[in-house]
Amino acid sequence: MRKHYVDNLRWIATFLLIPYHAAMAWNVWGEPNYIFIESNKTISSIVVFFSPYFMPLLFLLAGISTRFSLNKRTNKEYISERAKRLLVPFLSGTLLFMPIMTFIAEKFNYTYNGSFFQHYLIFFTKFTDLTGADGGFSLGQFWFLLYLFIISIISVGIIKLHRKNTPECIKAVPLWLICTLGLPLPLLHNILSIGGKSIAEYTYIFIIGYYVFSDDSVVSKSEKYKWLFLSVGLTATFLNVYLFIWSDLKFPLLNTSAKFISEWFMLISLIGTGKKYLEFNGKISRYMSHISFSFYSLHFIWVVFFQSSAYGIFSNNPLLLYTFSVVLSYITTFICCEICIRIPFLRFLTGTKIIYNNKF
Repeated sequence: MRKHYVDNLRWIATFLLIPYHAAMAWNVWGEPNYIFIESNKTISSIVVFFSPYFMPLLFLLAGISTRFSLNKRTNKEYISERAKRLLVPFLSGTLLFMPIMTFIAEKFNYTYNGSFFQHYLIFFTKFTDLTGADGGFSLGQFWFLLYLFIISIISVGIIKLHRKNTPECIKAVPLWLICTLGLPLPLLHNILSIGGKSIAEYTYIFIIGYYVFSDDSVVSKSEKYKWLFLSVGLTATFLNVYLFIWSDLKFPLLNTSAKFISEWFMLISLIGTGKKYLEFNGKISRYMSHISFSFYSLHFIWVVFFQSSAYGIFSNNPLLLYTFSVVLSYITTFICCEICIRIPFLRFLTGTKIIYNNKF
């Protein structure tokens, strides 16, 4: 039976990427970005509010979905499907979209005067910090697709080994264990980490999704205590924002603790609230879920384009520039997603499934 709240949580999280990525242009912690305008604490707070649990949620949902996918597919079929849905859009995005984004970035940040075709050759030979802010090679948002493909392959091996040696699945997970499953996250965060994105941490979350949060009894507990988990998660989230952005004093241990408490308890609470309020399947939700892959691939290039284009008009009004770039990026990305649906080759490049009789 399909878990509609999983699909709905996934597309909602994906669609929040536009305001999240747009806010990076004003980050106060000095991280290079395709478009960097100036430091702004208020807009930066949007990034820090979502960052602890944003991408972990997508890996957790992927783990849950894998449990149900492997119930009706062989390992070989699953890996083949993952290659089509993840590896193909990763390669096409890196080859086609990232050179455009880094070209705009180098022109905006470093006043690059060369042509796009000259830059395209430079893109694949200029390796610096991998952020793309200086026109160098970058995976951009497509790092997620690569990580998810690698983690899917690793996890299939783990699952196959587990099934061979321990046939019984994990059952009857107590509430205290659900709460403490987040304890390894700080230890895993720096293992196999590139640019703060840890394969070890995300693999752990994926596996927890597969074994723990695919179990209806665990989801029921998350739903029953959703407000408690949400209260803990939001308290830690706001504390993390305050300590990282607004506080004049630095408390690194407290800040790190707040970040990881936010990550884990927001994940539990979002599963619970999703099960309670998002377990539905209508035309709009099916459509949103259907275009989520193409939306993920296409959204960032429009954020970069509109921020660079509108800077000269709204340079003295950061809030207006932020709002303008977010609204226009949504409109244009939706239009492009609709085009991708209708053209088979573009569906293939973006990993978008074909709808038959309005079902997928």
